[in-house]
Amino acid sequence: MLILRSSPASPFGRKVKLTLAELGLSDRVEVAATDTTNPADSLRTQNPLGKIPTLVLEDGTTLFDSRVIVEYLDHLAGGGRIIPAGAERFAQLRLQALADGICDAALLQVYEVRFRPAEIRHAGWVENQQGKIDRALAALEAEPPAFADRPRIGEIALACALGYLDLRHEGKWRAAHPRLVAWLDAFSEKVPAFEATRVKS
Repeated sequence: MLILRSSPASPFGRKVKLTLAELGLSDRVEVAATDTTNPADSLRTQNPLGKIPTLVLEDGTTLFDSRVIVEYLDHLAGGGRIIPAGAERFAQLRLQALADGICDAALLQVYEVRFRPAEIRHAGWVENQQGKIDRALAALEAEPPAFADRPRIGEIALACALGYLDLRHEGKWRAAHPRLVAWLDAFSEKVPAFEATRVKS
């Protein structure tokens, strides 16, 4: 068995879980709860960065971060399943990078509140992260990505990013982005694993 070190709320861990479901590999992976703030957690020996997700292979070696893990899983499933070949590959990797960037900025905003006392929080820095999210969402609202029967890695990453904004940012993005809301609704309908991996709080 492979072991996925993650946590339920992680958008990057969710991206890996959706990938596993889409590739039919979920039954080959055990998901192990992880506390990235605990110095005694074995994660820090499995991944020197102490970050999730981390995938522990059967021989004990590890892969990280989520972009590397999903590439490995696609390879394990025969290749070209969620990461297409040719020019379309780079369109999907670009969309994944944009979605991951939304997650990075949103996570940094959460950490600013969770780990910094109120008196030393930096409003300008938080606004800078919000600017990244706003610009990315505006670009995606102008041209939501299309997918047919099966999502690819870019669409999976975007769904997880929007899901994280719902979870940790109260879904405030929805009011100004109706086309993305419709896109996410359609994604959720076509990809049952998206609802199955949703965390409510």
